[in-house]
Amino acid sequence: MTHTFNEKVYESVLEQIKAYIEDKRLKPGDKLPSERMLSELLQVGRSSIREALRALELLGLIETRRGEGTYMRAYRPYHMVGLLSKFLLNDTRTRSELLTAKQMLEKEILIISVSHLKSEQMYHAISLLPIGVIDEQKSEKHQQLFNYLFEKSDHPLLLSMWQFIIGFTYTIHEITYDNAWYRELESALLDQSREKINELFIYK
Repeated sequence: MTHTFNEKVYESVLEQIKAYIEDKRLKPGDKLPSERMLSELLQVGRSSIREALRALELLGLIETRRGEGTYMRAYRPYHMVGLLSKFLLNDTRTRSELLTAKQMLEKEILIISVSHLKSEQMYHAISLLPIGVIDEQKSEKHQQLFNYLFEKSDHPLLLSMWQFIIGFTYTIHEITYDNAWYRELESALLDQSREKINELFIYK
């Protein structure tokens, strides 16, 4: 699947969900259909629905309540979603800068982690490294790893920034690294080496 196709699918799903919200006149507190129902209604894959909902949640338009579903939040002009998503997805320079920002945040939290995590936390982080997992699970494990590092290092703002970037780059770029990179990261974490972490990002 090419990046262009991914962009078009992503934009189309966002537009369709926005149209659904407007057509049904959903208000703050109203519940949205499930991913499965939206997938059937809009005739698109659940993964595309999931990414579009994630973007809407990162923009503060909806919220997911564990065990309850997805709900509308306080009203904001929906056209801003389209403008923002199209700008981020269609501007080549912006996509490149988003990837650079992603890597800067990941590098920073890794450097913080080697100094602040307790031994048991470090070993748990290492257990989350997506080494040898199937491609479908690699992205999920990568996100679990960095979510854990940001949370345990008590940097909620950096976590929010990273999640925002991931939400918009996920559908057009591979957000993970190769197995060799993760093995080098494992060594850097075990050695608590800032130098090794810096080296991991030199050519990224």
